[in-house]
Amino acid sequence: MKVIMLGPPGAGKGTQASRLAARLGIPQLSTGDMLRTATEKGTPIGLAAREVMARGELVSDAIVIDCVRERIAEPDAAAGFILDGFPRTLGQAVAFDAVLAAANTKLDAVLELKVVEAALLDRVILRACEAKAAGQPVRADDNAAALKVRLDAYRRQTEPLAQYYRDASLLRTVDGMLPVDRITTRLLIELQL
Repeated sequence: MKVIMLGPPGAGKGTQASRLAARLGIPQLSTGDMLRTATEKGTPIGLAAREVMARGELVSDAIVIDCVRERIAEPDAAAGFILDGFPRTLGQAVAFDAVLAAANTKLDAVLELKVVEAALLDRVILRACEAKAAGQPVRADDNAAALKVRLDAYRRQTEPLAQYYRDASLLRTVDGMLPVDRITTRLLIELQL
């Protein structure tokens, strides 16, 4: 099963992607993790990403796409994967479609978590408090100012992907305001599992 998770920051994509990945026995893939791993391994893609990041620049779509292409070709992703945080733009979505077509495969579903924006700040603050209480590092972007910037970027760049995938008959929307277990159940139903 090849799945993309969509939703604004704080919607619960990571939580739900992790739950679905465990249930389906497939990896949860985050572009941030993929880039860090490629950089640590010193792969050509990782070295290119490291060079860009060292200059303080954003990693290009081409590098991100190459990183995703490389990662989904690994043996643990042969039965599928759940992409969390990718694609972020229409350009990335179109390029990823080409990657899948070249591999003679396609997406099974795009799962969108719909959340009331007013609740997102509460969720982000709660996530930061829980991380701190557990002795874990608090994400640098788990604050009101960063959330505003991330939401603006989401609305501008990522939100249009819902229509793109709706037009491709892949989009499945679930109420992200439900309790966590109920969201997981709804997602599994949408995947017909």
